[in-house]
Amino acid sequence: MQTIAVIDYGMGNLRSVSKAIEHVAPQAHVVVTSDARVIGAASRVVFPGQGAMPDCMREMQASGLADAVRAAARTKPFLGICIGMQMIFDFSEEGGTTGLGLLAGTVKRFAGDMRGADGTRLKVPHMGWNRVHQHGSHPLWRGIEDDSRFYFVHSFYPVSAQAADCAGSSDYGIHFCCVVARDNIFGVQFHPEKSHRAGLALFANFVAWNP
Repeated sequence: MQTIAVIDYGMGNLRSVSKAIEHVAPQAHVVVTSDARVIGAASRVVFPGQGAMPDCMREMQASGLADAVRAAARTKPFLGICIGMQMIFDFSEEGGTTGLGLLAGTVKRFAGDMRGADGTRLKVPHMGWNRVHQHGSHPLWRGIEDDSRFYFVHSFYPVSAQAADCAGSSDYGIHFCCVVARDNIFGVQFHPEKSHRAGLALFANFVAWNP
């Protein structure tokens, strides 16, 4: 039986994430954990998050989990969600925060005056359903139609230093990257645990993924 570790550093939407994974992988052992040893022994790792980047990184450092997350992201299938995806980059404009440095790039804030195609002012944070345009094929997109809708809650988005790392994008006033992928790392700005059928399909693909 494979073990899937959902990392608990005090800032994630842990119950919804773990329940969604349990739903698509009843044969797996899903454990919510803040124990570096459990994370190190897990078959694959999910790194969720919500809240402010400075608070999340502060909790990561205080809990001593930063090194465990870096090690997991280098050695096993790794899924970052929302702030969990943002933290794998070098730096965030939110509070001028240094990230974990697993992917090169910066997390930027949406501009204050965002406009839709019809000129309507857009609210920040961006909250609600948006279509995600897939960039090429990836095992985690299997069975998910291009331009499927996923649920977003965020004010910041990643700008990767390597264009090839962007595996999906969306539009909200601007065209922005919302999915990143490299080797055994996959990260999403949206919340698959709140995205119904498409989100469950992404979790199922992650459970079966062998990069």
